[in-house]
Amino acid sequence: MDTKPLKFKTIIISDVHLGTLDCQIREVNHFLKHTHCEKLILNGDIIDGWRLKQTGFWPKSHTRFIRLILKKLEKRDTEVIYLRGNHDDVLAKFLPMEFENLKIVEDYVHEGVRGRYFVLHGDVFDTVTKNFVFLAYIGDWGYRALMRFNRLYNHWRAWQGKEYYSLSKAVKARVKQAVNHVSHFEEHIVKLAKSRDCVGVMCGHIHTAADKMFGDVHYLNSGDWVESLTAIVEHHDGRFELLDFADFRKIFPLDDETSEVTETHPSSTGTRPVAG
Repeated sequence: MDTKPLKFKTIIISDVHLGTLDCQIREVNHFLKHTHCEKLILNGDIIDGWRLKQTGFWPKSHTRFIRLILKKLEKRDTEVIYLRGNHDDVLAKFLPMEFENLKIVEDYVHEGVRGRYFVLHGDVFDTVTKNFVFLAYIGDWGYRALMRFNRLYNHWRAWQGKEYYSLSKAVKARVKQAVNHVSHFEEHIVKLAKSRDCVGVMCGHIHTAADKMFGDVHYLNSGDWVESLTAIVEHHDGRFELLDFADFRKIFPLDDETSEVTETHPSSTGTRPVAG
């Protein structure tokens, strides 16, 4: 089926975590390939520097992600805004930087059709990440252990003919402390947007996609490409929408081109198909 790419005014994605096995690279590459936009906002943790430093894991499919972004810059005349996250915080030493249509910044104000939106990754409100880095690394280790078990569990589910199920999302939805953390995070982000005279705010970091109102402030979280597989898109009339890949693939089914090879993480007990 030859379907033309979907066109948007702006696309916002975050938390791709290139350089990790848990990055859903096949899906995010498929999404980028079949969408066009005037502005692409990469809102932090696109490259996972923490894991790259430990393993050096970087398959061809992750290079393809970079090539897709460069193609949008060069051939589609797309403006790309890259915001640093906590996993790619090495960039903080060099910010801000600007190369023609590419800006790499700490935070950003998006002038939307319906008003100003403050854009930031969101880790500034994570006390553990910001002030207790060693605890953040411990938490990251625990999260990776859960995701490793999640891969094995979903291999078994696939063998049973069942759909993918995210254990980490289920844990976050049921554990009171995690729910409270998300709630407090959202409240802090909204207050910051108000202080910047913005009608809305866009962030990532907590891997929990959202599109909702807090009073008169529009709160958007682009989720991630590890668990949620979501993006925020701005239509040309100024309307924002939370786009789920499960719905996107109904229009643009994953095909053989996007699932060519199986690559193995050097420290992993399992494999998953990703694009070459």
